[in-house]
Amino acid sequence: MEFLNALADPAIPFLRYAFAAGILASLSFGIIGTYVVARRITYIAGAIAHCVLGGIGAGLYCEHKLGITWFGPLSGAIVAALLAAIIIGLVSLHANQREDTAIGALWAIGMAIGLLFIAKTPGYIEPMSYLFGNILLISEFDLWMVLVLDVLVVGIATLFYHKFLAVCFDEEFARLRGVRTDLYYLLLLCLTALTVVLLVRVVGIVMVIALLTLPAAVASNFAKGLWQMMVLATLFCIAFIGSGLAISYNNDLPSGPTIIVIAGLIYLAASALQHFRKSISG
Repeated sequence: MEFLNALADPAIPFLRYAFAAGILASLSFGIIGTYVVARRITYIAGAIAHCVLGGIGAGLYCEHKLGITWFGPLSGAIVAALLAAIIIGLVSLHANQREDTAIGALWAIGMAIGLLFIAKTPGYIEPMSYLFGNILLISEFDLWMVLVLDVLVVGIATLFYHKFLAVCFDEEFARLRGVRTDLYYLLLLCLTALTVVLLVRVVGIVMVIALLTLPAAVASNFAKGLWQMMVLATLFCIAFIGSGLAISYNNDLPSGPTIIVIAGLIYLAASALQHFRKSISG
């Protein structure tokens, strides 16, 4: 009740912005997280997430050092995420290098570049809010950006639903049917990149993979089809974020870690329940 009363309090709009951002972003998390889990590209999504810090650092440097006010941390994050997605996708599809080595290298380089830019940015920049997230810092402008990105991600994911379905489950058959699987794989990585940018504002770079994959992983225990998994993953994500915000607000805890702990506990409980059901039926 204390949290609900705070949501209705006009003196603290940041809490309403945080709750609204969580609900809006959950649409992308549920849909793209389902594709990520089904295609088993969690490690790639993690590399993209950590490359985002390079873009955030570059955006802060341009904004505070060079005076380029239109290119801030969010713009830098979007550019870095999309570049990382394209590079990793091309490496995965065409390069002769070991895929895991290339992804690990980009993961580390992105983080290092971001920290270097932050170190050279005038004034004190707190990197912890980017590494571990702070959804309570979301402004009205950020909320509109979340809405725009959300509409873009959900629209494209829905428009190419069947193509992405083929890429996730039967890529070879789709290729034989004339589907340009490489193109749709790169598009899926770019949508994952945009979703990661949304997610960084909620739980930060370090824990981004948990909230991108755990709702979908929990939903997979109850869904019979991909679209059902997407719906359930979205609802679970809303529940995780809402309950995490409420518990963190009432107990003066950091919101990002609280959300992840709740998601992790529900995932473990759902996995244990699924294992129990299989053992009983078997």
